[in-house]
Amino acid sequence: MKNILERNNVNIIGKGEKVMLFAHGFGCDQHVWTYLVDEFSSDYKLVLFDYVGAGKSEISAYDSKKYGKLEGYAQDILDVCEALGLKDVIFIGHSVSSMIGLLAANKEPSYFEKLIFIGPSPRYVNDEGYVGGFERENLEQLFEMMDSNYLGWSRTLAPAIMGNPEKPELGEALTNNFCATDPKIASEFARVTFLSDNRSDLSKLQVPSLTLQCSNDIIAPLEVGYYMKQNTPGNSLVIMEATGHCPHMSAPEETIQAIKSFI
Repeated sequence: MKNILERNNVNIIGKGEKVMLFAHGFGCDQHVWTYLVDEFSSDYKLVLFDYVGAGKSEISAYDSKKYGKLEGYAQDILDVCEALGLKDVIFIGHSVSSMIGLLAANKEPSYFEKLIFIGPSPRYVNDEGYVGGFERENLEQLFEMMDSNYLGWSRTLAPAIMGNPEKPELGEALTNNFCATDPKIASEFARVTFLSDNRSDLSKLQVPSLTLQCSNDIIAPLEVGYYMKQNTPGNSLVIMEATGHCPHMSAPEETIQAIKSFI
C-alpha cells in the first residue's frame, strides 16, 4: 500500500466519511483542485493524487509501455482505491481523466457511486459523423512543436486552453503546471490523450455520471458534451456559462454548485 500511495503522491484531507476522489488532467497535478477542496473538505473525505510523471509522483515508476494506453492510468486509480479500501466513491475527473475514470469504473464498478466528468472527450479527432474538435494533421503539428520546444509550446497553448484572457493569472498558473511536467512524459501522455478513442466504452458504463460542459471550450466543443449525453447510460449534461477548459479553476463557484446539485 505504501508504495502505491508514494508512487502517486496520494494525499487525504477532509472530515467527512463519504469519499471524493479527484483526478487531474493532462499537464497538471493535484493542486488544480484547490478551490473545490476548500469547499468540500468540511463534509467529505477528499483523496487527491498525481499521475506518475506529474507533481510529486515517483517519476521512476513511469513505464512507457504501461502508460502508452489510458488503461495504464485507470489501473493506477484502481490501485489507489484498493490500497485505501475505498468503495462507492464520488469520482471527479478533469479532461482526459474523465475517460480514465470511466475505464476504471467499467473495470471495477463497485469502487464508484457517481462519476463527474469536467470537460470530457471520448475522442478528440474529428471522424465521419463525429465532431471531436481536431483534425489529425493539426495534432501531429502540435506533437512536433511539443517535441522541439516544450516550454515554448506550454507558454503558447496553456493560456489558450484555460481561456478567460481577462484573468491572465489563470493562464499563467496552467503554464507553470505544464512547464513543471517532464517533457518526455508530457509528450507521450499528450499522444495517448489526443489519439485515444473511447467512444465504444461509453455504453458500458454502469455508474451514474455527470458531464460538465463549458459553453466555449477549444479542447472539447459543445458537440462533444451532447455526444457524451446521448451515448452514455445514466449521464446528465450541464452546459455551463463558464468558458475555457478548466472551470474548476476559472469558475469554481459554478462548478461547485453543479457538483452539489448532482450528488
